[in-house]
Amino acid sequence: MTSLGKIFFRGLITILPIAITIYILYSAVVILDGMLGVILRQILPTYIPGLGLIAIIAIIFLFGLMLNNLVVGRFLSILENRLLEVPLIRAVYSPLKDLMNLFSKKENNPQQVVFVQLGGLGHLQLGLITRDNFEELKLGDLISDRVAVYFPFSYALGGYTLLVPKSQIVYVNLPIEKAMSLAITGWVKAESKSSDETEIKS
Repeated sequence: MTSLGKIFFRGLITILPIAITIYILYSAVVILDGMLGVILRQILPTYIPGLGLIAIIAIIFLFGLMLNNLVVGRFLSILENRLLEVPLIRAVYSPLKDLMNLFSKKENNPQQVVFVQLGGLGHLQLGLITRDNFEELKLGDLISDRVAVYFPFSYALGGYTLLVPKSQIVYVNLPIEKAMSLAITGWVKAESKSSDETEIKS
């Protein structure tokens, strides 16, 4: 019975992540397809499942092309500034945009994987710098020598942010995607050695 239990458990831990991943992807496709699917069903004589998803992808792609146009980009920038003057829209839109920009590759994005030294025990915690300049907040010298570091939770969505003194920061040459994967999985995933090994910079 012990042997059967081990076989079942091995099969479970193998198939469960696959099943959950397929379910999440399927749910995402269904949700995205339904966003425009309702409208397309009323317009088209025959609706093929998946057309809503294709339409959303096409709209996003066309919108990206429009942003490359200086005139359209300038117009959208003015429109965005006008919308941000509305308190309710600003409260919802600004945090969402900041969250999306967190994982962008813009040169002015300070995102950087770091270890934070906790107390005097020598413990390190993996985090992601989300902000390294607070001048626009006009808080004086209170946080001038600190950076905002986001610490993701393990096996859960979310995390918390601390304003950490720069003296407690150890910069790490590690891709953000790999750092997030390590943090979220509690470092249980074994990483094979490669040519781009982690480099710690003081």
